[in-house]
Amino acid sequence: MTEVEVLQLLVSPAHRLAGRPSDGPADGPSDERVDRVEVRRGLGLVGDRYFARPAHRNAAVTIMAAEKLPVDIAPSADLRHTRRNVLLRGVDIDGYVGATISLDCGTGPVVFAVNRPARPCAWMDVTIGPGAQRALRGAGGVRCTPLSDGVIRLGPATFRVVAGPGNAA
Repeated sequence: MTEVEVLQLLVSPAHRLAGRPSDGPADGPSDERVDRVEVRRGLGLVGDRYFARPAHRNAAVTIMAAEKLPVDIAPSADLRHTRRNVLLRGVDIDGYVGATISLDCGTGPVVFAVNRPARPCAWMDVTIGPGAQRALRGAGGVRCTPLSDGVIRLGPATFRVVAGPGNAA
């Protein structure tokens, strides 16, 4: 087990980075960050744009390491810019593709299958700044399927590898 911190959570009802990056993000709330989120097995985050969408079941939740944010490009870079859902400090989540992990914020573990990397796109150069897409290659977080119901909230949490790569966490 590893002690981590959930720094930010983002639940967005709208897909804001659609179309051409040169057109800029679509309108929406200025801040979609929340203090807690309900996770539903096989469906995603309640209220999020990918919740219960069959095409996104294997990528319904995106987790990113805070240590990988390109703060040298934009010191204020966060989930509003990367459009990931969960920002963790204390674990290199990008190294767990293929694993099953759990995150326990004190209300019981929430289990995720870590399916694939979340590859950065050209939008990162628009929302964060020039060079962000390149800086986030191999460090853009991971796309996951929730395997259990539960709650994730801001603050300290326990990260554990349940099965697969990196079992020693």
